[in-house]
Amino acid sequence: MITYDELNTQNHEITELTNVLSYLLQDRGMCDTHICCDLFYRYGDKIKSHLDVVDHTYSALLSNPDPRTNNTARRFMSGSQEIRRIFSQYSKKWCEKRKQALHIGNHEAFLKETQDLFDMILNRIQDETEQLYPLIRQIKGDEQRAA
Repeated sequence: MITYDELNTQNHEITELTNVLSYLLQDRGMCDTHICCDLFYRYGDKIKSHLDVVDHTYSALLSNPDPRTNNTARRFMSGSQEIRRIFSQYSKKWCEKRKQALHIGNHEAFLKETQDLFDMILNRIQDETEQLYPLIRQIKGDEQRAA
């Protein structure tokens, strides 16, 4: 079982890491530090873990007879798949997983792609908070547990 408090805590941690990394990665010298890389890999792990947890919340929406509810669940499921795909491509380009390091040849391009990724994740978190969680609460009638 996952509660809304746990989901919101995960969202808060991801948002916090996004903000810290956005600041640190601006400085090219910081990108090569062990601490910055650790934070970045923690960020990726938190995103993957959060998406896995949120995936368990869709069943109540998908079994609902309302087509709008079903469409919302399918849209979020599709969004999860797209985030995973984009993050995977991003990681292949910029990350050296065996070394737990970032591989940055062009800092400017790296910053742009990273900011695009961060924006996508923050938009997703906002959509979950404003659309998905309230809909699950409404459908399930449970104010504490999302799944």
